[in-house]
Amino acid sequence: MGLTGIQIYKLLPQTNCKECGDPTCLAFAMKLAAGKAELDKCPYVSEESKAKLSEASAPPIRDVTLGQGDAAWKVGGETVKYRHEKTFVNPTAIVVALSNEQSADDVDTQLKYLNEQSFERVGKILAPNWAFLWDQKKDQASFLDLVKKVGGATEKGIIVSSEDVATLKAAAEALKGKKFAIHPVTKDNADDLIAFAKEVGAVPVAQGDTLEDLAAVGEKIVAAGLKEALLDTGWKGIRETVTANIAIRRAALDKKFRPLGFPTIAFPCAMTQDVELQATYAALLIDKYAGAVVVSTLDPAVTYPLLVNRLNIYTDPQRPMTMDQGIYEINNPGPDSPVIVTTNFALTYFVVSAEVEASRVPTWLLIMDTEGMSVLTAWSAGKFVADAIAPFVKKSGITEKVNHRKLIIPGYVAQISGELQEELGEGWEVVIGTREAADIPKFLKDYVGQ
Repeated sequence: MGLTGIQIYKLLPQTNCKECGDPTCLAFAMKLAAGKAELDKCPYVSEESKAKLSEASAPPIRDVTLGQGDAAWKVGGETVKYRHEKTFVNPTAIVVALSNEQSADDVDTQLKYLNEQSFERVGKILAPNWAFLWDQKKDQASFLDLVKKVGGATEKGIIVSSEDVATLKAAAEALKGKKFAIHPVTKDNADDLIAFAKEVGAVPVAQGDTLEDLAAVGEKIVAAGLKEALLDTGWKGIRETVTANIAIRRAALDKKFRPLGFPTIAFPCAMTQDVELQATYAALLIDKYAGAVVVSTLDPAVTYPLLVNRLNIYTDPQRPMTMDQGIYEINNPGPDSPVIVTTNFALTYFVVSAEVEASRVPTWLLIMDTEGMSVLTAWSAGKFVADAIAPFVKKSGITEKVNHRKLIIPGYVAQISGELQEELGEGWEVVIGTREAADIPKFLKDYVGQ
């Protein structure tokens, strides 16, 4: 169990400097004890105290990173059971299963998906993350060929899996210099593989048919001083896996039980051969606490819905999704193109920009920072009003890009048009646009035809 708040407080500098964001060191200590703050927020804690507090201040569910450089992907690090309490922070890894029973062409196809597949949604780039390499044939030579092929082709995270310890050690040698994981670490091979994982810097993936077996392996991982691990609850059905994930989450967060304080990995690919059903199971497991989900294909029809679901689960429900303030060019606008202004609520931007693009009318779109509020909400909060819009427009740089001084505003805030024109000054004309985004294409075509 971790230290109490009072025990942590005694190790802090006790200056009450407030630089951590809390009013007192005691308040900060209580948050550390509850796993709701990070020790690095305190700028004055001593190195000696850091060493003592590192374990106590670590998140109840440790984080795990696989892969190299920009391709590295972190999971875990969670501190709450429900996203409305705070937010989930490190999105579930989407993992493709590759085995030495697959054809070379199939492996090549999945590798191409792993390395090149990406989608853009609400300003975020979505992509799959890791590969799970399975010694399905129980043949070391062909498995090592697969490991070398994948290891040489991607910088993304790799998990190697074989029932033979010697094969796992040979695979680790082939992946030297990479951040990878070895699977399965069971109660039968734990002593050997945990020591080996520590020696080569690999992440152990504990596996147990029961939570008791899994916890026993987890205890050995913690005792060995390893800070990263994954938990595999066994290749069971969806009901059993979800139930196990919930139990592990509660044990880690409610009871601060370190042996189960690691992210889980689940295997929809082993639950069914039906690809659509795999995707359904994977979506449920993303929702119900898997740190990684393994599917048999990264076909876009499978991954895109999973990635969108993951994005929805791992965005902060207390903060709206936003776009950066600035000028956005749509359909290659020029000096005579219309200028539209709206708020930086991401949904507003994507709906408006999609309709402008569909109109095929070259247009400048000004996105104003309204703290992620929609048009009417920002207007009612006093953030999308004349005396705020006018300075933004003047400072945006749009006057250097267009020959005219006409600004189109959303129809829902038509009432600010007179005041806005007055704030903008002589030479400006405020044009009232549509109330509904769906009417934008016709409006723009009629507007440029004037």
